[in-house]
Formats: sequence, C-alpha cells, structure tokens
Amino acid sequence: MDSAQPIKIAILALGGEGGGVLADWIVDLGEHNGFIAQATSVPGVAQRTGATLYYVELFPQAAADAAGAAPVLALMPLPGDVDIVLASELMEASRAIQRSLVTAQRTTLITSTHRVYSIAEKSALGDGRADAAALLAQTRAAALRFVGHDMAQAADAAGSVISAVLLGSLAGSGALPFTRAQFEATIARGGVGLAPSLKAFGAAFERAQRGEAPAPPPTAPAPVGGALHPQVQALLARAAQGDSDQVTAMIVEGLRRLVDYQDTAYAGLYLDRIDALRSAGASAEVLRETARHLALWMSYEDTIRVADLKTRGTRFERVQGEVKVQPGQLLAINEYMHPRLQEVAETLPAGLGRWLLASGWPRRLVERLVARGHVVQTSSLRGFAQLWLVASLRRWRRSSLRYQLEQQRIEDWLAEVRRVAAADPALALEIVRCQRLVKGYGDTYERGLHHFGLLREAWQVRIAPARLAALRDAALADDSGQALRAALQAGA
Repeated sequence: MDSAQPIKIAILALGGEGGGVLADWIVDLGEHNGFIAQATSVPGVAQRTGATLYYVELFPQAAADAAGAAPVLALMPLPGDVDIVLASELMEASRAIQRSLVTAQRTTLITSTHRVYSIAEKSALGDGRADAAALLAQTRAAALRFVGHDMAQAADAAGSVISAVLLGSLAGSGALPFTRAQFEATIARGGVGLAPSLKAFGAAFERAQRGEAPAPPPTAPAPVGGALHPQVQALLARAAQGDSDQVTAMIVEGLRRLVDYQDTAYAGLYLDRIDALRSAGASAEVLRETARHLALWMSYEDTIRVADLKTRGTRFERVQGEVKVQPGQLLAINEYMHPRLQEVAETLPAGLGRWLLASGWPRRLVERLVARGHVVQTSSLRGFAQLWLVASLRRWRRSSLRYQLEQQRIEDWLAEVRRVAAADPALALEIVRCQRLVKGYGDTYERGLHHFGLLREAWQVRIAPARLAALRDAALADDSGQALRAALQAGA
C-alpha cells in the first residue's frame, strides 16, 4: 500500500449550488466501483464572503486488500497535493490557486467561468469588480489541465443545477478512472431530478470531451434593421461612425441603456455628446471610456428609476428564482423606502422643487413625513401601485429639478474632457474615469459627488495624469474621505 496513493479531490462551491451533492456523488461513484472513499467539508461564511470546501479522497480497494490494512486518508487538502479541483465560480477557482491547491505539475482544474460577485466587490465605492479576463488567464496558466466554461448558463439551459454540470465536466475530462456509464449510474441512484441532471451531465461531458471552445470573436454592434423601431434604427446608424469595433459596441450598449432609461430622444442627446467629443479630437480610448461613463451618469438613480426597477416583472422573476419559490407558495416582497427631503424636492418640477427646499413650514412638514421611512410591499396591489405611480413620472423627468442639476453637472464634466482631449489624452482619460465616484443615491451619491468636486478642483490646475489617478483611487478607498484628504494634503 506504500506505492498506492489516493486520488485527492477538492470542491469549492457557494451555498445552494449543490457542492455537497457533488461530493456525495463522487463518494458514491467510488464506493460502487472498487474504491474506498472519504469526504469532509468546511463550511464557508454567509453573504458570499467564502465558499464551502469539500474534500474527497478515493483509495483503490484492491490496494488496501493487498496490503491487508485500511488506508489512512486525510481530512483536509494540503497545498501542492491535490489532483483535481472543482470550482463552481471563477473567483473560487482563483482562491484555490491562491491557497496553492492548484499546481501546474499535477492538478486538473475544472471550473465554471461565470462570476458571482462578492460583498467586497458589490460594496466598493466605485467599480470594485475583479477583472474576469485576468482571473481566467490566471486559472488557465496555473493548472496542469484546465476545463472551463459558463456552467451556470449550461445548468439553466438544462433546467438543472451546476453540480450536475461539474460532474459531467469531471467525467468528460478523464481525470477519474470511471466510465460515463458509471457516472450516470451514480446520478440515477440519487433518484432526485434525474432527467434534468442527466441532461446537464451529458452536455457537459460532451463539451469536456471536445476540449475548450475557441474564444468568441469581439462583440459586434447590434444589427441595424429587422423589427427595430425606425428611431432606434436611426440611432444605431449614427453610432456606426467609423470608430473601432470596441468603441462602437460600447456606444451601442449606452444607447440600449438610455432608451430603456428614458426614450430615444434622450439616447440621441447621448450621441450628440459623443459626437462633440469626437470633434474635439478625442482618442479611441477616451471615446470608449466616455461612452461607458456617460451612459452611467445619464442613467442616474433618481426616485423614478428606483421605482421603475422595483416594479419590473423581471425583478419579481429574479427574486422568485433566488428564494426558490415552489408551486403553491406565496412570496411577499417588502421594500424599505426612506427618501430624503432632497430627493422628494428633486423629483418635483424644477421651480416647485427649489421653492420647497427654500421654504419654511412646508419644508419642515415634508421632512417630518419622510423622516422615519416606511415599508412598501410591492407584492401587494396597493404597494405595487404606489411605486408604479412614481415610476410613471418618467415622461415628466425632464422637467424635474434633479434632471436639470444632473445635466448641468454632466455638461461641465464633458467640457473639461473636451478641453484637454487633444492636448493631453492621458489626462482626459483620467478625468473621464473620475465619474466612477458619482453613483447610487442618497448619502452615497452626495458623498461621491463631494469627492468628485474635490478632484475637479485638482484637475483644473496643472496636474499629471498619474497624480489624478492616485487621487481617484484614494477617493474610492473609503467613504469617509480620509484617504482622499490625506492624499490631497500630501501633494499640497
């Protein structure tokens, strides 16, 4: 038995993704096909700050019989000593690499390439997402063999769960000494969700057998024509101005977002602003980044937008899917609404909003009414109707105080970008990226806008692009602004 070694398998999966089921399948597979199996698990923390780690060792029964003794199997994986790592999400695969569970000399890494964003990524002041392309390149380079694709999408297509796709990818990889029939018999013994599990397994098996699919071509802009509204066709035709594919694709995404946010005329204003920047001699990189950040700023989150998103059918479907509502079950969705006086006033027509903010007892009355906030049950007719009425104000958004304020801020920012676009493209690019600070609503928005104003004061005097980038990173480091103030003082 000294020469025989167990097959060592680590599984990293998030809650609800069937990591335990996958580990049980592998144990059952081994025990029914001549192996001694042992499995352990270490649960992760809640709220997507970690995954549960399942560890399985498979030892040949024949080797144990020949030695006349039971093997001693480990309870946890050791760095550099794992044969197969299965990860249900790309970041978890990277974490396995970080823990040295994946090695280029030994490990087969099987992972889904989709992302489930962590709390740290979601709560970042700016765009806190890790670079998925960099993570994917890291996972490919770190393993002896890499098997990966979007397994969450494959599971949805089969009406199954990702654990079945991971099992199919494991079978197709040939990393275990078992046949496809033996894998499928394991699923059959489970007896639950048999048909969708076998469908997901089979598709993943075939894909793993074929090897990794070639990288998709660069995203092309949406086609002009078909059943699209003539005004949308005209916008798409304007977007194709001879820019690079990347610039055009970003502009098209901006158009899609702004038509959804307001209307085609508002999307036309977006194109007018891009055209003005192009005429100022902006580089392709500045155009692409401006197209992205301008669309984000023009679709600012006011009370109308928040109400619109909370009353969409797709949101109810998503929540039902997340909580796994079963047939016959009722789901109640409660929204905690706490608009401030400023947000109420900015939803009103500009003149009325300014009057309310400058008034005496009317201002105090509204402040008292909104001070505590209230719960709106959007799954009830009354609660849904309340938010639907707010969302229906979209047609009058242009007359609101918030619209006037935001458009002026946007124009001031774009004027600065145009001013430096031709003379200093690197600085123009950093000015564009400062828009990352302006996000959200309520206190989050106010803090970000204040920090944006401090950066604007900095770039209006002579400043190096690297210095502005460093100040922006400091502003994104904490919401209190302490890091930004320290960085400003250090450069004074």
